[in-house]
Amino acid sequence: MATGSALLRAIARRLGQALATAALLASLCFTAIHALPGDLALRVAAARVGDERLTPETADRIRREEGLDRPLPLQYSAWMLGLARGELGRSLLSGRPVAEELAYHAGFTLQLGLLGWALSYAIAVPLGLLAGLRPGGAADRVADAISLTLASLPSFMTGIGLVTLFALTLRLLPPAGFRTGAHMVLPALTLALSLAAFSIPVMRNAVMEVRAAFFLTFARLKGLGPAAAFWHHGLRNAAIPVVTFAALQFAFVVDGFVVIETLFNYPGLGDLLVKALIARDVPVVMGAALLIGFAFAAVNLAADLLCLALDPRRRTGAAP
Repeated sequence: MATGSALLRAIARRLGQALATAALLASLCFTAIHALPGDLALRVAAARVGDERLTPETADRIRREEGLDRPLPLQYSAWMLGLARGELGRSLLSGRPVAEELAYHAGFTLQLGLLGWALSYAIAVPLGLLAGLRPGGAADRVADAISLTLASLPSFMTGIGLVTLFALTLRLLPPAGFRTGAHMVLPALTLALSLAAFSIPVMRNAVMEVRAAFFLTFARLKGLGPAAAFWHHGLRNAAIPVVTFAALQFAFVVDGFVVIETLFNYPGLGDLLVKALIARDVPVVMGAALLIGFAFAAVNLAADLLCLALDPRRRTGAAP
């Protein structure tokens, strides 16, 4: 019964956060885009027909067709009413439904994100474990140097370095675009290295904290060796802060997608968002904000459920 209550509370809390976060993000995007200087209809018209064919008549026609001549409160209210009916509107640039645009580009981002996330923990977990099991040793110093080096480099500098090495010098991988699976390697590796820079010290500190815990000392007093005691009694406890941190990293992932997908000309959500912001495509920007808000809440819900599975005290309501 307690387990079901904890599960329901976690789901209800995250759903409430999802609704609030998504509504706030969409409202802020709407306000920010309309606060930018310049004529919104003129920018949309330029994106549609090009600067050479742009005329004041074209801008006026688009302003009337898309309802951009209405007061801003009416435009916002119309969008919210459409959202209540499950409609995100149509792109001002392509005329396609926003939901279709988001679904197409989000699929590419999901593939890249999952691959980059998996690669980051394939790097961070062994390095963090070795560093935490032998603090002050050679593995700890190497892991600290790797983490510090990666953390000091912006993701676009890491990406440029990888392109220079693997695409331009060694000619092993394509530098940009997306046609085959090989095009995902460099952006995924860029994302993975950026994430691993912060995952390594979190993993190391979690392992060190668990190794110093009394329950692990008690397990060794019962006759278990250091490796067996940590494997049976320490690993799950060390995983809890790592799982929580992995969910928090999603904020960085969203930030990194915009930079990485633009750098590698990868047709994901970040690339779509940048182009929509340049063209002032308000429905696409607001739809992307909604999607990011719900995705953030979904990742946090998954982390909560995984922590419930790892720590029985959370399921029974006892203090962790």
